[in-house]
Amino acid sequence: MTRTLVIENDPKDDLRRLGDWLTGAGLELEVVRPHAGDELPETLEGYAAFVVMGGAQDAYEAPDGTPGAPWFPAVEKLFRKAVRERVPTLGVCLGAQILAQAMGGTVERARNGPNIGARFVARRDAAERDALFSEIPLGPDALQWHFDEITELPLNATLLAASPRWPNQAFRVGDRAWGLQFHIECDVDMIRVWATNDAETLKELGTDAETVIAGCAAVMDDVRETWQPFAERFAKLAQGKSPGPLTLIDLPPR
Repeated sequence: MTRTLVIENDPKDDLRRLGDWLTGAGLELEVVRPHAGDELPETLEGYAAFVVMGGAQDAYEAPDGTPGAPWFPAVEKLFRKAVRERVPTLGVCLGAQILAQAMGGTVERARNGPNIGARFVARRDAAERDALFSEIPLGPDALQWHFDEITELPLNATLLAASPRWPNQAFRVGDRAWGLQFHIECDVDMIRVWATNDAETLKELGTDAETVIAGCAAVMDDVRETWQPFAERFAKLAQGKSPGPLTLIDLPPR
């Protein structure tokens, strides 16, 4: 079984390169677009893996109790089921924030302001014993584009990558659910759309769209070199295969 549920929260953040890597590694992707009116399933029965993408919404509720998007409470329930049922799971940027919040963590406006552009993240020691992160280099390139941040990880989470001003960059909850605060799916066209939409914010940060686009374009090959194998290891896990020699996960018989 390779059927994988993918939730697209925002049409401006689709699977793009990540989708190519996952399908190339053998997963069958079923993309649900609640922003376009698609209904979310109530369970993960019949799915080998679960992926939640990013978006411009806030993961947390507004002061009046309104969720960042009407379907976010249902996504949180699916995350909790995925962790409980040990379904291989990946949350990207907003998806990582919703995962953290669903499991008891805290998401807030980023204390040090927006994190935008090509940035290094630092692999933490715990990554050496992680099924997906053990082969990630010490300071991999990542594409950042977030205005909020995970200020507190869930109690049972393991921090896998960090950065000085936005510390919680990658984490694992349980043994099969990973959250990435950064983006691995982007191509240059996606970055160009984001930079155009956020031109005023970039100006406030002392830069401009073309500078950010050029910076991201310069590391695209390095991002692929690191994160395509990461996606392939995730796909192996979803197929009941060992993602690597250092895996500490008990894989069920298939």
